[in-house]
Amino acid sequence: MQNLFVAVLLFLFASHATAQSYKKIHRQAIVADTHNDVLSTATMRGLDIGSNLSGKTHSDLARFKKGGVDVQVFSIWCDEHFGKDTAFQYANIEIDSLYAISRRNSNKMTIVTTPQQLMQAVRQHKLAAMIGVEGGHMIEDNMAYLDSFYNRGVRYMTLTWNNSTDWATSAKDEAAPPKPSLEGKASGDTIIRKGLTDFGKQVVKHMNELGMMVDLSHVGEQTFWDAINTTTKPVLLSHSCVYALCPVYRNVKDDQIKAVGKNGGVIQVNFYSGFLDSTFDRKIRSIYAAHKSQRDSLRQIGWSSFAIDDWQATTYKDEMDAIRPPLSLLIDHIDYIVKLIGVDHVGLGSDFDGISSAPQQLDGVQDYPLITKALLQRGYSKSDIDKILGGNFIRVFQTNSTK
Repeated sequence: MQNLFVAVLLFLFASHATAQSYKKIHRQAIVADTHNDVLSTATMRGLDIGSNLSGKTHSDLARFKKGGVDVQVFSIWCDEHFGKDTAFQYANIEIDSLYAISRRNSNKMTIVTTPQQLMQAVRQHKLAAMIGVEGGHMIEDNMAYLDSFYNRGVRYMTLTWNNSTDWATSAKDEAAPPKPSLEGKASGDTIIRKGLTDFGKQVVKHMNELGMMVDLSHVGEQTFWDAINTTTKPVLLSHSCVYALCPVYRNVKDDQIKAVGKNGGVIQVNFYSGFLDSTFDRKIRSIYAAHKSQRDSLRQIGWSSFAIDDWQATTYKDEMDAIRPPLSLLIDHIDYIVKLIGVDHVGLGSDFDGISSAPQQLDGVQDYPLITKALLQRGYSKSDIDKILGGNFIRVFQTNSTK
């Protein structure tokens, strides 16, 4: 009985020490998330991230603070329905909204465009807000628009979203087989080549010259290789996972991961359940099938697939919660990258407020400390955790900023 009592005391002491340790490590680290969609999915619908949005979004300013987030890259996004004369304009409206939020909450956040400003914001205990454009279609094939984005504070651009541009092909389009359309043509007919055109390579080179990080999340394999062979600066994958663990078109394969390591870049791991768990797609399709009539009705009145998925995640929360993967799977993806190319090339790119499902326990930006706890339990040192939480991204940002 005495031995049991001692064992219980030791367990409780160890648990308390671990709790104190991970909270301290998390508090002392600079935590950077390179992809959050709250601007396009909440702010543009009239929600104010300066107020409490618990239960409505993954993110708000109070919860960024609670989660110890020091640096947040806010995604500027619009889908493939925006193009010539609309995409650039809409992107600027979103940028305007972030500046307005920052002005209203100047005691809590500030927009940063240099590593020096980032560190100053951290010292002032303000959220360092950065801007990333998710999709090269928003420059509308106009290099002057790229310059304009940079001058407004944009510090990375994802070369494509799911839609290809005239100068770069997306992972979705490169991976998709041609399908007959209503007009009797193949959807793939519009993609007459894969990868970067000469103009696309000029875009990459100009981003290097400006000091804007080249983001290779979402791009097709050929586009990835063309870009990695063109850039002279370390690349960013702002929200991607490992193909070997979850073989979906959005994830990166081993040879791509190794190329990022050789380039000096960083892969920021996405929190979306469907990119982490290879069984998730089958499970969610079963839920889709169970609610097909409702999904079809929403589609008929013009809802996008993204909006329908978001609606379902809220309406059928219990069903969706039941198929969320464990937090350990997120750590598995981090582990895989570390073992393949080292701890200097991995970070966090949550995709919060742009995803309909995240791992268990990760219900919003307030839950980041649990990642630190899981990394510590997996055997990572404090210095390694510091790199994963934000140090690696800051290094790539610094290297790109050096003219």
